[in-house]
Amino acid sequence: MKMIKLLAIGSLMMASSIYAASMAACAGCHGQHFEKSAMGASKVVKDMSKEDIIKSLKGYKAGTYGGAMKNIMSAQVKALSDKDIEAIASSIKGGMGTATDKATAHAAAAAVAVSKVIDINAKVGDKERINKEDLGNKKEVSEEVLGLRKTTLFGEDVKPPVVKEDRPAPGAAPRFERAYVNAPPMIPHSVEGLLPITAKNNQCLNCHMPDKAKGVGATPIPPTHFTNYRPDTVYKDGKLVKEGKVVGLKGDIGNTSDIKLAKSKKLNHLYQGRFNCSQCHAPQANIDVAVANTFKPDGLVGDLKSSSNLIDTIDEGVK
Repeated sequence: MKMIKLLAIGSLMMASSIYAASMAACAGCHGQHFEKSAMGASKVVKDMSKEDIIKSLKGYKAGTYGGAMKNIMSAQVKALSDKDIEAIASSIKGGMGTATDKATAHAAAAAVAVSKVIDINAKVGDKERINKEDLGNKKEVSEEVLGLRKTTLFGEDVKPPVVKEDRPAPGAAPRFERAYVNAPPMIPHSVEGLLPITAKNNQCLNCHMPDKAKGVGATPIPPTHFTNYRPDTVYKDGKLVKEGKVVGLKGDIGNTSDIKLAKSKKLNHLYQGRFNCSQCHAPQANIDVAVANTFKPDGLVGDLKSSSNLIDTIDEGVK
């Protein structure tokens, strides 16, 4: 009888461990007791029925359910079995929460896991390859080594490298090292379902707003994106006035060269001139490139490989 009890307890503990990690993962966005709207975009899970919780989790897993959070949630639940999902739903409706230390530890672990920075130029910057491809070191340069094609100029069978569209979902991808100091970071995860970005529909903000980024291990939007650097421009008495200086007449922008630098204005919201994330941040693919990369960025060390200090240096060189 004692053995049977031990086996039963052991099985229960094993089953609990399967979904306990998943529940800890939920706490970063949904709250310790599922009392929050995740990133301001989801339903409050504790207010949902057990049946609806199960239905939504299974839907996320199958890719048939969800809106703004679909890609993030699909990555979170894809390894769960139907029994795991039912156990999670039962625990939530039973009032079971995630212990504070476990929730905090999971959020920290997630941030550490995603904070690994991959040097995407490591192979293309190989010294041996650079020396081999350097045209300056060759006594004779054939047409096969000119340009990016690396084949005869008369051949038409050269195809661009194939990019696999199997990038990890948001929250599951490591970050790529920046190309140079304060370069716009590339997007390492899938953008399926996230585009197009509009002023009124920007799903990037669900993870990358500074108050949310740490909990999900995402790169936070930098302070420069919460700053308006454009000069105040108004029409006054038929004249065009920038930063308090008359620069032209209405219909004529006049000479703006006298405006050295607009007074920056810090905002408590994302500056709308920055709403179109994909204008600068593009999905990144780790593929074999046609030529070696001889570019070497200065100062790309430490935190600058994955973060920005542009807010402190943007006025550098401006008088």
